[in-house]
Amino acid sequence: MFSILAGEVAEPAASGWATLLIYAVVIGGLFYFLMIRPQRTRMKRHQALVEALGVGDEIQTIGGIFGVIESIDEATAVIRVEGGGRLRVAKRALAGKVSA
Repeated sequence: MFSILAGEVAEPAASGWATLLIYAVVIGGLFYFLMIRPQRTRMKRHQALVEALGVGDEIQTIGGIFGVIESIDEATAVIRVEGGGRLRVAKRALAGKVSA
């Protein structure tokens, strides 16, 4: 198990696995707190924003289009844009309300 060659002592193999496991747990924790948790928070905020939208709200889409909501259902919203045109967009494409 231990060998003495040129004054060196070899460690048991189990300590290498323990160190590797500790590194994996630390890296996994960092990945969770730096990547997964913030993304979940953003998703929850966006979901709450979309649920709070109603007819007459001035909005902007993720593509940069501004408009006013004319009707809204579970998956889509019809918005009136400048010039009187109407667009039907997915609710997930709504970026947020425009502050007046």
